[in-house]
Amino acid sequence: MSDVRARIRRQVDDHDVVLFMKGTKMMPQCGFSSRVAGVLNFIGVDFVDVNVLADDEIRQGIKEFSDWPTIPQLYVKGEFVGGCDIVTEMTLSGELDQLFVAKGIAFDKTAADKIREANA
Repeated sequence: MSDVRARIRRQVDDHDVVLFMKGTKMMPQCGFSSRVAGVLNFIGVDFVDVNVLADDEIRQGIKEFSDWPTIPQLYVKGEFVGGCDIVTEMTLSGELDQLFVAKGIAFDKTAADKIREANA
């Protein structure tokens, strides 16, 4: 398991924004992964997608790594942010914008505002 943990740690450390998801950012394979990838894509965040369906060790290992039972899982600058519900809440409240600003992650604020307007 330590090899899987090291592979996950490398992904999280080597990239500013990482989404462990089912499928890919261009072809999500579950609704929750699709929602989070859709938000990140819509607001223009440059992120790395890790398809857990392509690697059973990563699929199980990421749950143990984060101590979080579900996928997708979003990491920003090495820090676990949360899954679909948390990312959705943070998007709608503006907390995700604040996190990206604090961590120096480029995103389209106007697009993020449009998401909030559409869900008001």
